[in-house]
Amino acid sequence: MTAPKPYELRADYDTKTITVYQAYSPQIATAALEHGRFVAPFSFNRMTWIKPSFLWLMARSNWGARPGQERTLAVRITRTGWERALALAVPTDPQAPGYGSYDRWRVAFDRAAVHVQWDTERSLHGAGLPYYSIQVGLSRHVIREFVDEWITEIVDLTERVRKMRDFLNSRQVDKARRLLPREAVYPLSPELRRRICASE
Repeated sequence: MTAPKPYELRADYDTKTITVYQAYSPQIATAALEHGRFVAPFSFNRMTWIKPSFLWLMARSNWGARPGQERTLAVRITRTGWERALALAVPTDPQAPGYGSYDRWRVAFDRAAVHVQWDTERSLHGAGLPYYSIQVGLSRHVIREFVDEWITEIVDLTERVRKMRDFLNSRQVDKARRLLPREAVYPLSPELRRRICASE
């Protein structure tokens, strides 16, 4: 099997949608699942981060054990919305190519409706891997669009996450691995690849 490229966008997607993952408190998750979209107490006034890497989120939320991140949601959004977010994005890295200087990057970053950040990908056990996964930060300027136009489905993965955590704690790694969501390399146009600093 070919090793992943360092900055490669991997996700669960089909011809029309892509799945991103988020971890929330029970209050936010329950309200979202009841309405099929995010509603209060979800905040529309601050940046929300969406992540196509399930394992990165598991490391971040400690498999749903971290306070305020007990519920894991799979949020299915349109590929049109996803690619619009990427097209609006400015990387969090001031050394990203295309800006010429820190000052030019800073101005673009401060004005950006979307931020992108590459973080070390994680294994089932939370160890760092030699390649990265992407996070996409949606500012208050695009959150309504995300909620009202991009989301096609919200699925509660909390029980699945608990089962996987129990398998890992009892050293039944193969059983946990079988429950991982599928992932494949997401196709990017050359323009989007440059925009988010993805590998060629």
